[in-house]
Amino acid sequence: MSSNIKIAPSILSADFSKLGQEIKVLDKSNCEYIHIDVMDGHFVPNLTIGPDVVKSLRKYTAKVFDVHLMIDPVKEFIPQFIEAGADIITIHHEISDEVIKSLELIKKNKKEVGISIKPLTPAKVIHKYLEIIDLVLIMTVEPGFGGQQLIKSQIEKIKEIRKIIANRDIDIEVDGGVNLKNAKELKNAGANILVSGSTIFKSENYQETIDILRKL
Repeated sequence: MSSNIKIAPSILSADFSKLGQEIKVLDKSNCEYIHIDVMDGHFVPNLTIGPDVVKSLRKYTAKVFDVHLMIDPVKEFIPQFIEAGADIITIHHEISDEVIKSLELIKKNKKEVGISIKPLTPAKVIHKYLEIIDLVLIMTVEPGFGGQQLIKSQIEKIKEIRKIIANRDIDIEVDGGVNLKNAKELKNAGANILVSGSTIFKSENYQETIDILRKL
């Protein structure tokens, strides 16, 4: 795991009427990743964007596209997101699709591999993924909608996962309710990638907010 904190603005909270412009603004910032939530209205109760939109946004920036697939089935769609320009592809432990084979497909295509777990999923499930993943994405809200409050019990889960990962080169990413009040606690628990949507996109100065989140 890198000791450097990375910030991943979540475009779920961006202004979708000017999404290209929002990406251009992020491109000028020093955020490391751009977090893209893909929801299918089936695995989670919301419907967002598909690979065509990801592909259309790719031309606006060379920053890392951190694509979080909240979809089930997932395996058949992975090649489309790879072609669209995803750099990191994260899928969920809780899906009914073939999780290990899906992760292997991402790895085979030389993209970074992530596994995500929902709030009710215990930390111990990640043991079986440790040899293949580059990151664990801990959902600190129930996935589906932006702007929710962080579930405090998930901070203990971050600490538990940090212990499980030990000295392996695996990042811990947190997504859900990350703001200026809890960022320091999340980092202290072991997270090194902070996904933040509303806090960044509802601020007057994205760069300033990104800097504060990183330095807290």
